[in-house]
Amino acid sequence: MREYLLTLCVTAAITYLLTGPVRKFAIAAGAMPEIRARDVHREPTPRLGGIAMFGGLCAGLLVASHLTNLKSVFENSDEPRALLSGAALIWILGVLDDKWGVDALVKLGGQMIAAGVMVLQGLTILWIPIPGVGTVSLTPMQGTLLTVALVVITINAVNFVDGLDGLASGMVCIAAAAFFMYAYRMWFGYGIEAAAPATLFSVVLMGMCLGFLPHNMHPARIFMGDSGSMLIGLVMAAGAVSVTGQVDPDLLNQKAGGLREATHAMVPVYIPLLLPLTVIAVPVADLILAIVRRTWKGQSPFAADRGHLHHRLLEIGHSHSRAVLIMYFWSALIAFGAVAYSANNASMWIVLGIVLLSAVGLVLLLLPRFTPRAPRWAERMVPPRYRRVVRTVLAPAAGDAGGTTADGVPVEAPEPLPAGINGATAIGDRSRFVDRRKAGSHR
Repeated sequence: MREYLLTLCVTAAITYLLTGPVRKFAIAAGAMPEIRARDVHREPTPRLGGIAMFGGLCAGLLVASHLTNLKSVFENSDEPRALLSGAALIWILGVLDDKWGVDALVKLGGQMIAAGVMVLQGLTILWIPIPGVGTVSLTPMQGTLLTVALVVITINAVNFVDGLDGLASGMVCIAAAAFFMYAYRMWFGYGIEAAAPATLFSVVLMGMCLGFLPHNMHPARIFMGDSGSMLIGLVMAAGAVSVTGQVDPDLLNQKAGGLREATHAMVPVYIPLLLPLTVIAVPVADLILAIVRRTWKGQSPFAADRGHLHHRLLEIGHSHSRAVLIMYFWSALIAFGAVAYSANNASMWIVLGIVLLSAVGLVLLLLPRFTPRAPRWAERMVPPRYRRVVRTVLAPAAGDAGGTTADGVPVEAPEPLPAGINGATAIGDRSRFVDRRKAGSHR
């Protein structure tokens, strides 16, 4: 576990440190597209954050290859090399799209090529455990088609949900954490070596997202762009393919102590397509709804619109930050609920807990304008909007250095922050916009 923690920290640190220089490079390169009608942000923001995330991926794999216990993953399997090859291709495609724009069909073809490259190097689905039937071996053609389909679905699911500051990176980080718990249990709990690559992939993916999140939280200073969203989607898909199609259910049967225990352990991975659906169910649901909505209107499934789940949360009155937190909540509930159910699906407490938390999530959806208030003793530890008493500062008179509160207490005017620090954007100081609901504008 210490080596996994070291790999996680190195990946996150490299991603975090590279994001600042990458932001400056994106500004200099002009990778700051104009604001579109479907966008939520109000100022041009640089993209190409995927460059830093790819650097973190390479650093994490490099460090893991020199650690005592993890280097066996590179010695006994070609999957890390397959992941790196596919990630490099999808990353280059994403960089080109962030800078110049790439046609949707070209991107789809590039995603299929990246998946095919991974298949050629051994990262493919070999068999499917089906309940009531048993283990079904796949022909090379069947395994290739199923692997490519899983990779393309996962990449586009993550890409579709990347619409709010910090949304995609946070949701994928939550999914990767749940996936790590499952894969780690398969490897160290049951001693199945085939689950080791998936465990490593999930740790590196967590580090990539955690390192990028501080720069991407609202208000975001840089976007990951397609170079980042497609990259983390491919890493997630690679882990799903590895643990689903490479772990022999018969071996799990022996390690788990019986057919019933093995069936319980394999619940989330009966069918490979169900694994990404459980760990990133919200992005996949958004993807399916978007395809149905667009084709129903006679549009291309790849045509951009403002009908995604996060757009609808904003339209019903949720703030930007609250909409992101709600999406985090549902992702964590589904992902960790699936992992908990796979560990002990005979426990009624797990089912009751999931149902109770689902009810809490529904209540949060129905209270978009409810603002919780912290108790008075904790007001100093929370942001001003959660305090019971807010002291309004009156405008100072001409020539004064400050103002006064509503009860007459003088307040000195704060020193203005220089451009580029906490709130500055790529084109200067961040403008003070009024509340979105009062302004009557959405994105």
